[in-house]
Amino acid sequence: MIEAVGYATSHSFTGLKPHKFERDDAKPNEVVIDVLYCGVCHSDIHQAKNEWGNTVYPCMPGHEVVGRVSAVGDTVTLHKVGDLVGVGCMIDSCRECAPCREGDQNYCEGPNSWLATYNGPMIPAKKAPNEANRYNRDNTFGGYSNVLVVPEDFVLKIPAGLKLEAAAPLLCAGVTTYSPLKHWGVKAGDKVGIVGFGGLGDIAAKMAIAMGATVTLFTTDEEKLEEAVRIGATGVLEKKLTEEVDPTNPLTRTFDLILSTVPKKHDLNPYLPLLKRDKTMVVMGDLGPLEPINNMQTAFHRNGVAGSLIGSIAETQEVLNFCAEHGIAHDVQLLDIKDINDAYKEVEKGDVRFRYVIDLATLNAQDAH
Repeated sequence: MIEAVGYATSHSFTGLKPHKFERDDAKPNEVVIDVLYCGVCHSDIHQAKNEWGNTVYPCMPGHEVVGRVSAVGDTVTLHKVGDLVGVGCMIDSCRECAPCREGDQNYCEGPNSWLATYNGPMIPAKKAPNEANRYNRDNTFGGYSNVLVVPEDFVLKIPAGLKLEAAAPLLCAGVTTYSPLKHWGVKAGDKVGIVGFGGLGDIAAKMAIAMGATVTLFTTDEEKLEEAVRIGATGVLEKKLTEEVDPTNPLTRTFDLILSTVPKKHDLNPYLPLLKRDKTMVVMGDLGPLEPINNMQTAFHRNGVAGSLIGSIAETQEVLNFCAEHGIAHDVQLLDIKDINDAYKEVEKGDVRFRYVIDLATLNAQDAH
């Protein structure tokens, strides 16, 4: 066993604190990773507070992990000791269902779905009573820790062109927005709308612009309008939109794709009149119930409202390479892990215009208990 330490919470109403635990030794196909940086994702907060109703405690978040390989199993060929690598939202999948065979592990249809970097299988065994838990564990501990052990084919290579701390958020926020941009075929000359200008919206805009699209960012914060211009986009205040088709609005029926990155329940109806015929609005920021959709708007122009969940392992490597090639990254602020609970409060207030990234060099094993 590997002695490990990280930050975890045991209840929805308490903060994270130092926590000692053990990780299994690496199997023949696994690598051991000394964690250097871990991004702070809004879903970490949802999970720690059990806001999705599926948290397994103790909960140790962290699925935007960058580190260095410190040991490899006997059959590992993809990575070697000393390599700089990343781990995103998944550390395994069933490998047998149609999505897994086709390389879409994030849509795994196995009895437990994919194995999350923290919080265990996406479908707990108790909810699939006729199926065994193929992973033989109900919980997993994430990257708010000093070490991870992961199958080699779920580990990504960090390109030389990326700063390590800036690479971390790409492993979740980056691929979550890259995947729909790729799936819905964004290309040069397209017009892309992005609702919400936080961590997801920022990187989505930068990538869409690098793909040659014209980007419009919708925000509730007037101060973010200048920031939109700084990254090469146009900023529009949400309050200027209505749910009705307005022929005088120059944005009406002009968008090839709209992405909603808002991490909470959000009314999509004001954006539907902005879509061209046969175009789609994709929701990725909120996994809960949405406000009812006005089908009058969607039906008359054959528009779609779709969901998208993180991205595959291949897409995660693609987004790392794409961002390295185009010099794209989040604006990040390094965080001492002891300040994680304060950082959560700032993220929840919506005051953060960058991505917090934990510097795991600040993790002091002597503080754990």
